[in-house]
Amino acid sequence: MIPAVREDRGHHGHGRYRLTDTTDTEHGHVWGECAAVDGLFEQSRRGTYELFGWVPEGAEARGWIGSRVWLVPDDETLGPWLLEDAESPVRLPGTDGLVLTGLDDYEGPPEGYRSRVRVHDGHRWLGSCREFARVLPPERPAPPLVLRGLAPGERLRAALAKGTRRALDLGQAALEIRDGRGEPLTECPLWAEISAWRPSSHGADLIDLELDGEFCTPVPGHARPVWEWWLAGPPDTAGAWADLDTRRRGAWLDLVRDRACRHTRRDRPAGQVYELDGRHITDEPGLYLALGEAVNGPGGYFGGCLDALADCLRGTFGHTAPATLLWRDATTAREHLSRALTPDGRPYDLFAEALDVLAGGGVHVTLA
Repeated sequence: MIPAVREDRGHHGHGRYRLTDTTDTEHGHVWGECAAVDGLFEQSRRGTYELFGWVPEGAEARGWIGSRVWLVPDDETLGPWLLEDAESPVRLPGTDGLVLTGLDDYEGPPEGYRSRVRVHDGHRWLGSCREFARVLPPERPAPPLVLRGLAPGERLRAALAKGTRRALDLGQAALEIRDGRGEPLTECPLWAEISAWRPSSHGADLIDLELDGEFCTPVPGHARPVWEWWLAGPPDTAGAWADLDTRRRGAWLDLVRDRACRHTRRDRPAGQVYELDGRHITDEPGLYLALGEAVNGPGGYFGGCLDALADCLRGTFGHTAPATLLWRDATTAREHLSRALTPDGRPYDLFAEALDVLAGGGVHVTLA
């Protein structure tokens, strides 16, 4: 179980959160730093679909459905579209419909298409419906993102002193986040439009800066325990994610990947022998978390999908080919990953394809 960690108000004299100007790539301008943020964890705005004439295939869809749920139209000239972090909150009483909510991908459903779709979660078909409709959510103001105890930089002070709408629109920015050891962890991109500011109770010359929440994408509430763990610092032992469900394993993998992109590493020489603990590879995030720790130790990263795994095998991610991987308890992954579905619903064997990618990257795998 992941322990709860209270939000840290400071670490080693540095601001845990740093608001930076992402358009100033040459100088890396910092608008300000602070030790606490309100509004970082909120319910993301989600798309809602009503599926009429729902016919389930297997177990009824209830509660959280999956990290990546695909809606596949009957018309083969149209591609499937993705609903991330999908839930089915309620079955409409007295109807044959199903409600799905989730984060739409950038394309969304085909324009004007309302006919039959079939739905799967990447591993199994969930069911089909004769038609669907998107439900527009009620208009609700987004809560602001508040940077508490912010030490503003000179450019931010000048913008606040000017106070015009144009001056308070800081444009493209990122909230860079460091862990309890002061090391880069991740960042949240946003459009920094200031809606208010006031003196802060955190100290003299500090302010509480309020950013318009309409331009910020919050971290989903279900990911908060995972973030609190990583905000305290990376894990010291392998398998700290093993007791998490698939949803939170996905959040853990996201942070592992983001952190890896912010740290340089030295590739070990060729001929290494890695040992993979396969006891907990019961889903796709578990596969990549276990591989990452086999190669790079607790909290390590070595791919988050097959394409990323192939990239890691080419170098600069701690590994140099050739190498040997001793995969213990491989039957667990074979049992859980051998029956997967592509976005358009074609079956494939994720376990076998992972072995093929490893072999193609110069890794000799011994299954145990």
